[in-house]
Amino acid sequence: MMKSLFATKPLNKLLEESQDSGTGLKRTLTRLNLTTLGVGAIIGAGIFVLTGQAAATYAGPAIVLSFVVAGFACALAGLCYAEFASMIPIAGSAYTYGYATLGEFIAWIIGWDLILEYLFAASTVAVGWSGYVVSFLKDFGIFLPTKFTAATGTVLYDIPNMGWKPLSSLSKESLATLNIDSLQHVTAIMNLPAMFVVMLLVTLLVIGISESANFNNLMVIIKVSVIIVFIGIGFAFIKTGNWHPFIPKNTGEWGHFGISGIFRGAAVIFFAYIGFDAVSTAAQESKNPQRDMPWGILGSLSISTVLYILMAIVLTGIVSYTQLNVADPVAVGVDAMGSSMFWLRPIIKIAAIAGLSSVILVMLLGQPRIFYSMSKDGLLPPAFSRVHKRFKTPHVSTIVTGIAAMIFAGILPIGILGELVSIGTLLAFVIVCVGIIFLRVRKPELHRPFRTPWVPYIPALGAIICLIQMFSLPLDTWLRLIVWMAIGLVIYFTYGISHSVLRKSKLK
Repeated sequence: MMKSLFATKPLNKLLEESQDSGTGLKRTLTRLNLTTLGVGAIIGAGIFVLTGQAAATYAGPAIVLSFVVAGFACALAGLCYAEFASMIPIAGSAYTYGYATLGEFIAWIIGWDLILEYLFAASTVAVGWSGYVVSFLKDFGIFLPTKFTAATGTVLYDIPNMGWKPLSSLSKESLATLNIDSLQHVTAIMNLPAMFVVMLLVTLLVIGISESANFNNLMVIIKVSVIIVFIGIGFAFIKTGNWHPFIPKNTGEWGHFGISGIFRGAAVIFFAYIGFDAVSTAAQESKNPQRDMPWGILGSLSISTVLYILMAIVLTGIVSYTQLNVADPVAVGVDAMGSSMFWLRPIIKIAAIAGLSSVILVMLLGQPRIFYSMSKDGLLPPAFSRVHKRFKTPHVSTIVTGIAAMIFAGILPIGILGELVSIGTLLAFVIVCVGIIFLRVRKPELHRPFRTPWVPYIPALGAIICLIQMFSLPLDTWLRLIVWMAIGLVIYFTYGISHSVLRKSKLK
């Protein structure tokens, strides 16, 4: 029984599946498409939402170092992903790689973990999208009902000169100036804008991968162009005093400023780098995956890391980190530039809306393809691997993913969602790094179009850094991960284990 739990899926079987034109998925994505898919997923909430929040809550101006730590860990993991993606060019990402190297049980854990990663990532970014849309519409005198713009149960206060915000988003200095009891307040019912954008993008994904990729390309061009403009102009408005102290003194609680705050900041923003993982889920829709997947993964990671670091430097230089714990921190940065830069405010918000839209799109693209692979292996019901006859997309799993993401986006706050995504992403990266070492030992003769350098040192270091960041996350996040994994194990042992295609083939 134990041995069968760790049975691996033969690589020749995986390669046969990757070349099978009868799978129904359409190969249309080029190297450029894969790179922009990665940039589309990486450049989004990390820059437009989490940079400010992580700086205000955990790292201060040293959030720059958090991005360096996270980017370095991702580079190590990205090299491992690139080797796997070139060897096993099939939908499923880390789930498929785990099945080939570590066995079915570990593959299930990764697959279930990836659901946490992608599903909650789409919801997280949708919440950030909502914050920017509400702010953008307000600039034009359009006010959405406040109780339908935040997570269920969130108490929002009408703060003078700031608008409706939860008290948790305000600095201690700001709170000290307020008479809380005199402020008008409402309790949010649900976040309707966040739910709306998920529904819209799910519809686009059902219609087709080419249409989705073209939409993503347009969004990437818009957001990267505006980010470069903001960084270029922002350097002129930096006040070096905002960088002092660069590493704020620890509050006495682990993870809140100081060196530990840098690592917790890196762990929280780590979810922003999830994009290169999403590239690997589209392998079966790539024209030449063995050649182009490593380019898409490593290229998108390199471009995005540089932009993240520059944005963190500029944003914390323009505004004190204590003012950035808001849904739209980049807009706060534009405001701090003064009235002469007011023209940049709507442009930044348009870029943020476009940027976050592309992130949600890629997250919602990645998850159904994980479901697709797990269903083809028998670990999930057959409905999840159905492909639409006309659109050639996994429409059932896309719709199921969309409905779940809509619900989470409507009722949960961005902080809880973001930390769940980060711990899920980090766990997947640890397993991929370990998988490379296992496969080099067990199958050294396999053809590897791309080879991770300095094995086992690169993957071992990648796994260690990711584990350190996991342990930097709050205990509550670990408890939620344990509960989520427990639910997954129940499903595996009550359904997946008895329907496994691999297990059935070995019993014949």
